[in-house]
Order: sequence, then structure tokens, then C-alpha cells
Amino acid sequence: MSRIAIIGAGVGGLTAAVALRREGFDCEVYERQHALPDDGYGIQISPNAAALLDASVFASAARPAVREIRRWRDNSVLTRINLGRYGTPYYTMRRGALIGALARGSNVRFGHRVASLSSLSELEGEVVVGADGLNSVVRGVLADDPPRYSGYVAYRAVVPVPLDRVVVWLGPDRHCVAYPIDEAGHTNVVAVAPHVSVGLADGFEEWHPAVRRLIAEMGDVAPHALHDRAPLPAWHRGRVVLIGDAAHPMLPFAAQGAGQAIEDAVVLAECLRGPEAYARFEATRRPRVDRVFAMSRSGLDSYHLPDGDQQRHRDQAMARTSADAFDWLYGHRATAAAT
Repeated sequence: MSRIAIIGAGVGGLTAAVALRREGFDCEVYERQHALPDDGYGIQISPNAAALLDASVFASAARPAVREIRRWRDNSVLTRINLGRYGTPYYTMRRGALIGALARGSNVRFGHRVASLSSLSELEGEVVVGADGLNSVVRGVLADDPPRYSGYVAYRAVVPVPLDRVVVWLGPDRHCVAYPIDEAGHTNVVAVAPHVSVGLADGFEEWHPAVRRLIAEMGDVAPHALHDRAPLPAWHRGRVVLIGDAAHPMLPFAAQGAGQAIEDAVVLAECLRGPEAYARFEATRRPRVDRVFAMSRSGLDSYHLPDGDQQRHRDQAMARTSADAFDWLYGHRATAAAT
């Protein structure tokens, strides 16, 4: 097979380059920006994805041992998940550090913008891998569907408040996530709220002081609208195949956007070595992606319930969460299905 063209130098695209080189393919990454992003915000890479990458890319990462879901008002723990039961650590780190580590050894052509579908024909390569994210141009080969707004926005900031675990606080119409991103006491905070014309702090004024402290440390940050896209009936057409957010952009409530892109990249690279590569790739990945997508989408309701009967039923269900409840997600090791 001749050179493979990968569109997008994000987590999915750069992992695809790593995985394809590992399988013996020649590939080139096309990135519209003129340099790798220096993104200091956080990213969570759970064991299912971390196990597919060389441990060296996580040199600067934190390794939280537990993930807790807590109540918004009194900070009580609804459920606690042991993240150390999967053999591979659960990593949290700066996104820019991960992208920089994945890019080592990759052939990236910066400043190459795929502005239209017609420009795809100019790319060298027998296969074009669309890894260009939520607003993918390459996706237009398969569908002309706009991103779907969730009704919520996210405020993100890194604050100097030490934390040793992943914590998610759930409350009426809002939630807040915090986790360490290094060993120097920096914590990534994401506050999710409805798109209403009130200040961030005003929406959390009755929350527990632990949350209010984080919100105060965030300062004046701009909101980012949260979108996903409806599932596609296929992820490939002709020589074009989509991975990650280009194929199945999901809301961040399961923290699996990057993880599923990494899984996609590794499985695609394995499949390209055999017959019926694209069909095999989709058959392997779609059932799992559909399950994770549905889990992420369900957070729109389950994470934001007002106090009342539904909230109490949710909290009781979370309290009954078994130790192995997330083994299907975090304990999974992606590999191509047998032909």
C-alpha cells in the first residue's frame, strides 16, 4: 500500500500515525495549524486507551487512583471507582504534552488546510484517514450534517489547587469536574452549565465550598459550547475512512472522546493489513463506540437532575455500583476482530 494521508494532528491523527508506522505503513499527517497546539488544559486517558500507547508519552502525567462522584451541596460521595484495578494507570495530563509526545517521529505537514472535499484529491496516498475532529471537512465525503448543540457550555481552567483524584460533582442543571494534571499541584477544572446569560460563579453560589473555591480560582473564562453529532450509517466511502471525533463526536461526560479515537486508530492500523479493511474496522469498533456514545449522551440528563425523586433514584443506583461496573470500558483492550 502506498502512503497513507492522515488529516488532523490531534490525539486521534497522531495515534494513527504511530499505529500505522508500527504496522509498517508509510504515512503523512496534514495539519492546518502552523505548529502543534500548546494546549495547557487537561485530558483524561483511561486504561483502555493508555494500554495502547507507549508509557513514555505519559512521562509528565498524574496517575489518580480513584474517581469519585459527589453531591453538589454537601460534598458527600455517591460512588467511588478504583482506577487502579486495570493493570494500566489512569492518566491525567495536559493535552499539549500528550500531543507533543505522540508527534515525535511523525511526519507532520503544518499549514496544510483541507478547505474543501475537492482538495482531498490533491493528497498523496491510497487511503485518507479523516481525523479532523468535530468540525471535520473530511466527514463531508459521507454526510452533510451539522454539529448538534447540547444546550450546555463548558468553562475550563487550570488552577493551583492540589488534588489527588478525579472528582465529579453533580447538581441541578450543572456539574463540575476536577482532576490533577501534573505532580506540581495543578488541577484541571471543567464547569458545565446551561447556556444562559449568568456568570459562571453566579450559577454555583449555593454549591459546596470545595466547588466554589475551584470556581473562584478559575477567574474570568469564556464558555465553549458542547456539541456532538448524530451517528453515521458508515464511517468510510471510497478511499476515505473516519476515526475519532470526525466519525463519532461525543459529549465529554464519559471522558472517552480521546480514548475512543486512540482505540479507533490502533484497530484501523491493524485492519489495513488484511482483506475488507474498512468493513472489518467498522464491525470491530461500532458496537463499542455506540455503547460509549450512548453513555456520554445520557449524561445530559443524568448529570443534571434537579433534587427530587429522580435524583434520589440516581444516587441510590450509583451507591450500588459494583467494583467491576466499568471493567467493560476501562478493562477493554482494542484489537481487530478476526477475519
